[in-house]
Amino acid sequence: MTTTAEVVIPGLAEKIAEAQRFVRAELAGREAEAAVTSSFQAEDMVVVDLVRQVLPHVPVLFLDTGYHFRATYEYRDQMAQAWNLNLVNVLPEKTVAEQEAEFGILNQIAPDKCCGLRKVGPLFKSLDPYGLWFTGLRREQAKTRANLQVAEFFSLPTGKQLRKLSPLADWTTREVWYYAQQREIPLLPLYDLGYSSIGCEPCTSLPLSSDDPRSGRWGGHKVECGIHIQPAAPVAGPGTGVEK
Repeated sequence: MTTTAEVVIPGLAEKIAEAQRFVRAELAGREAEAAVTSSFQAEDMVVVDLVRQVLPHVPVLFLDTGYHFRATYEYRDQMAQAWNLNLVNVLPEKTVAEQEAEFGILNQIAPDKCCGLRKVGPLFKSLDPYGLWFTGLRREQAKTRANLQVAEFFSLPTGKQLRKLSPLADWTTREVWYYAQQREIPLLPLYDLGYSSIGCEPCTSLPLSSDDPRSGRWGGHKVECGIHIQPAAPVAGPGTGVEK
């Protein structure tokens, strides 16, 4: 039987099957080393769903910056309960109140420092126990991600090297949404208000350009928090298409 998504988007079934094979191959024998990072945006929910099909209790790391939309927290809790997620809320060293008392409102005066303290540093620390890092990154999301590979090396500040895995690297936004529709995955309600890329509330607005889904992040002054900008080399291995 042909699904609605297959009629509207030819080739999606093949992309899904390819992603499923990739996830299975990467996890084979390394299940205990795997984690998924999730902001609970659409592509992250798709990746969590793909990995959970193989590893139901994979750790799902959420950067709890203290600045998220209320709707994001509510949706996180809803999906964590519905899917019985092994949710790991990654917290910064300082609370919002402590950071603002010491440094002021960094998201207004020094957003890079704020991202470093509340996102980049805490995430890298939380990833150190793992060897496989699944992400929802896609090339279409931003020019900074145009050369994204399905599998890459990523070095943490400790020197530990991970396999950074992005099964949706070549997926389009339409394909992500149709997959969610097929799998009956409810999505973050903020999309219904016109948001296309959703992070911390003070640094997220409606997109400034219809051609750039991340143009509503950080007032258009930057498009990355700093987590994903490290130059990386492709990793050889299952499903990567990279020669050893």
